[in-house]
Amino acid sequence: MTAPTLTAAQVRADVAELLQSDPSSITLDDNLFDLGLDSVRVMTLIERWRTAGAAVEFPDLAEQPELGHWHALLGLAE
Repeated sequence: MTAPTLTAAQVRADVAELLQSDPSSITLDDNLFDLGLDSVRVMTLIERWRTAGAAVEFPDLAEQPELGHWHALLGLAE
């Protein structure tokens, strides 16, 4: 699953925006659900990232809700 127009920094910024937090405060290993991300926000991210060319599904992200895992799924390097 690759997303040519998506970057690791953009994924982090998108998540931080929905969590209303500073991107630098989110580590690659943080459980994003524990930080307040919910299924509705995950769907918002999926739609945003699909628009950018990502082929990602909800179960893939929900299985392991960590930036590091999501970057790997999206083929991104931090």
